[in-house]
Amino acid sequence: MIEARHLRVLRAVADTGSFSAAARELGCTQPAVSQQMKALEQSAGTPLLIRAGREMRLTQAGAALVRHAAGILAGLTAAEEEVAAIAGLRAGRVRLVSFPSGSSTLVPTALAAMRAAHPGTRISLVEAEPPRSVEMLRDGDCDVALAFRYAGAEGPSGGAAGAGGSAPAAEWDDLVVRPLLTDRLVGLVPEGHRLAGAERLGMAELADEPWIAGCPRCRRHLVEVCEGVGFTPRIDFATDDYPAVAGLVGAGLGVAVLPELALESVRAKGVSTLAVEPAVEREIVALTLPDLARVPAVAATLAELERAAAR
Repeated sequence: MIEARHLRVLRAVADTGSFSAAARELGCTQPAVSQQMKALEQSAGTPLLIRAGREMRLTQAGAALVRHAAGILAGLTAAEEEVAAIAGLRAGRVRLVSFPSGSSTLVPTALAAMRAAHPGTRISLVEAEPPRSVEMLRDGDCDVALAFRYAGAEGPSGGAAGAGGSAPAAEWDDLVVRPLLTDRLVGLVPEGHRLAGAERLGMAELADEPWIAGCPRCRRHLVEVCEGVGFTPRIDFATDDYPAVAGLVGAGLGVAVLPELALESVRAKGVSTLAVEPAVEREIVALTLPDLARVPAVAATLAELERAAAR
C-alpha cells in the first residue's frame, strides 16, 4: 500500500534531485529519506529512482507516480481541511427527523441556537413518527431522531407512544438515548361540555362520548387506555393533525386526549383542557447511533435539544 508520507518524500526528491536536499526540505535526516524511498519502491514493486552519482533521476514508474502524487496530496490536504472544519463545527451537516409536535416546539428553539452558535453547520429536518423515525436512523437516512414512548405501556416490538404502546426497553439498546422531557396527555372537551371546568377528568367518565383520535397507531393506544378503565371508545373521527383534533373538539363533535407538547403549538378555540386520570405520560427522547454521537455537530445538536426541552 502506497502511503501519503512516502509520496511527499518522492516528490521532494524529484524536486531537489537528491536525498540530502530532500531531507533538508522536509526537515528530517538523509537516512530517513532513504528508508522511506526503499519502503515506497517495495510497495510499488518496481524501482522509482535511478541513482547517478549524487543525483537522482526518476524512472518511468517514478515519473508516473510523481505526476499522480500532486493530485493525491492536494486531495488529501483538502480532505484534512474539510474534516478539521467539520470537527471544529465550521462546516458539516446534521439530518434531523422529528414527530410533528416536536417539530413545532423543541426543534425550532434548538435549531435557532445551533445556527447562532455554529452558522457553518447545515441542519435539515423531515417529519416522521416512531417507529419509522427510528428505522430511518438505523438505515442511515438521518443522524438524530426525536422520538417518544409511553411510560409503563407494553407494546409490540418497534411500537412507541402514539403507536399503540411503547417501545420495549430493549428496542433502543443499540442507540444513544438522550432523555429530554416527560410529556403528559391532557383531555379536550368542548367549552360547553358537562365536564368543562373540572380540575380532573377520569377517562371512564367519557365512556359514552364520541371520540376524535389520531392516526391508526394513536387510535390503538387510545383504545388500550380506555379498555384499561373498562370501556371501548366510540371513535367517530380520526386525524393525525393536532389542530384538526382541537377544531373538531371545539365544534362539539367529540372529545379527545392530546400530549401537552402538542397543545403548545395549537390554538384551541372553544376547547377546555383537563388533567386526565389515570395519568398517561410519554418520554420524549433524542436518539442517535453511538458512532454518530461522537461527531461534533451531532453532539452539539443533542445538547441544544436538551436545552430547548429544559426551557
